[in-house]
Amino acid sequence: MSKIFMVLAIIATIVFGAWSTVRIQKAVQFDMNCTQYIKRAADANTVETAKEELAKAISYAEENNLTEGVVSVFLHQPINDIGYWYKNMVESYSGLDNIPEDATSLERSNALMKLRETLTDGGESGVSVTIPNGISIYPRNVSFFWCGLLSGIFSLILWLVAFLLW
Repeated sequence: MSKIFMVLAIIATIVFGAWSTVRIQKAVQFDMNCTQYIKRAADANTVETAKEELAKAISYAEENNLTEGVVSVFLHQPINDIGYWYKNMVESYSGLDNIPEDATSLERSNALMKLRETLTDGGESGVSVTIPNGISIYPRNVSFFWCGLLSGIFSLILWLVAFLLW
C-alpha cells in the first residue's frame, strides 16, 4: 500500500517540478522580452532611444495578447490590470512621438523624466519596473494557479502518507 502512495507522491512531485520549471521559464522569457526593454526605455538618455526600447516592449505585449485583462485569480485589483499597464506604455510612447524635433533640451529632459516616473516605481530595494504581478503567465494564470496549488498540496500529503505507512 505504501508503494502506491510513494508512486503517486513521485508523480505529484514531478508535476510540481514541471510547473515550477515552466513558471520560471515564462518569467525569465517575459523579463528578457519585455521588462528589460521597459527598464531600458526608462533609463534612456535620449527620446529616440526611449522610443526604440519602448516600441520593443509594446510589440511584445501586442504579439502575446497582453493588452487587456486582469492577472488576479480571485481579487481583481487595479494593480493587476493589464489594460491599464498596456495603455500607459502606448500613451507614453505617443507622448515621446509627439515631441517636436525642435524641442529644447529641457523639454526632452522633462519628457524622459515623465517616462521614467510612469514606467518605474521607487522602493526600498531600488527602482523597479511597473508591471502587473503574474503577467508572464497570462492568460493561463488560473490554470497555473490551480496546477501549482494542487500538485504542491498533493505532493506534500502523499509524501507524508507514504512515509507514515512505510
